[in-house]
Amino acid sequence: MIPLALDPARVAVALAGNGPLAVRRLTQLRDGGADPVVFSPEPDGELASLAGGRLVRALPKAADLDEVGVLYVMGLGTEAETALAELARQRRVLVNVEDVIPLCDFHSPSVVRRGDLVMTVSTGGRSPTLASLLRQRLEALFPEEWAERLRTIAGFRDRRRAEGASMTEVARETREMIEREKWLP
Repeated sequence: MIPLALDPARVAVALAGNGPLAVRRLTQLRDGGADPVVFSPEPDGELASLAGGRLVRALPKAADLDEVGVLYVMGLGTEAETALAELARQRRVLVNVEDVIPLCDFHSPSVVRRGDLVMTVSTGGRSPTLASLLRQRLEALFPEEWAERLRTIAGFRDRRRAEGASMTEVARETREMIEREKWLP
């Protein structure tokens, strides 16, 4: 596995699916800054409402995938999911079929977000339960105030760099600030 952080402003993301897994994934993608097109031939009310104007009431065709870099698939049944995974690969689109490891080019980690601080846990799709439990531990270790702490650290870094401090000096001073504030156990 090669962990990556994807910038949805640079790589178009789409979702093809139905049901509660599609709702959950769409919510996660939006939390990460994506605004994916949602392909769903028979969306339930919650998915349709959440997708809004980005909803296409059909499965994606080859031409639809020409505009996409990453495709999430779930809740469509084995035949449709397998066909979509194959179509995506033909179009050089990375694909993740929820809970079907052999059809996945990548796995989505469990995520803890604290503003711009993003921490992830992955088991390579082998144990989503373990990943979820570890995510819960990270949430407890890094409460919401870490969003502000990161803003403080980033502001300090920007200020010191503007003053001409070297990266080595900034790193040392940042470590000292974190220790002084006792932000890490």
